[in-house]
Amino acid sequence: MVTETLSRDIPAVSAASGIRLTVENVSHAFTLKDAPLPVLSQVSFTAEPGEFVALLGPSGCGKSTLLRLVAGLEQATEGRVDADGAPIRTPDPSRILVFQDPTLYPWRTVGDNVALGLEARGILRRERTRVGKALSLVGLASFAGAYPRQLSGGMAQRVALARALVNDPRLLLLDEPLGKLDSLTRITMQAELLKLWEDARFTALLVTHDVEEALFLAERVIVFSERPARIKADVKVDVPYPRHRGDPRLAELRHHLLGLLGLDATW
Repeated sequence: MVTETLSRDIPAVSAASGIRLTVENVSHAFTLKDAPLPVLSQVSFTAEPGEFVALLGPSGCGKSTLLRLVAGLEQATEGRVDADGAPIRTPDPSRILVFQDPTLYPWRTVGDNVALGLEARGILRRERTRVGKALSLVGLASFAGAYPRQLSGGMAQRVALARALVNDPRLLLLDEPLGKLDSLTRITMQAELLKLWEDARFTALLVTHDVEEALFLAERVIVFSERPARIKADVKVDVPYPRHRGDPRLAELRHHLLGLLGLDATW
């Protein structure tokens, strides 16, 4: 694994409220036709509280599986996954997973979709004001009474983010949440996601296949190999926020990441 150091000074940020995530020597395999199918191999990294980390690698290499382990939806075959030093064994409202598909219930209003987590925890009556606050954070306060069929793709994904944020997560796990959006909406949503992170300072772990998206959002980009995924490089993005997509340093890092993925010859 290659670890690269900063070559620019990055301004200090506000105190973080996020989880310290530790992934230590994690290997994982599925059973396919009575035979093991290795997916992850000896993966180790740490995300500090309030850090934004992107996971980049070939399709099907195991990135989404790693998010499921961190979310507590599955247990690793080998190794440890810890949150603030405690092993992750089950899901918890402090760790929220946002998928590529918003998965909104069509028969529930936007507000009722956002309230699902509070409802499941039995605290909706006491904490209902959090629904409106979460919708305000994503710019949809006036759409609380709308239904999913009345929303654009970008608006539906904002609702999915509000549904996550209403739980006040300390770790936000993002599994290609902008992957199905058109390019213009995706650019807008990247900026909005970045602002949400800067305001709340949760720890963020983003799975993406988009090199530019990883460089625009993340402080570090972890590059994985083909399945079973190993870490090829851990690249620190030494460009301060706010970032400009035309920054020459971002272009340099983009070429470097494409090289790690074996794609630099095409650019």
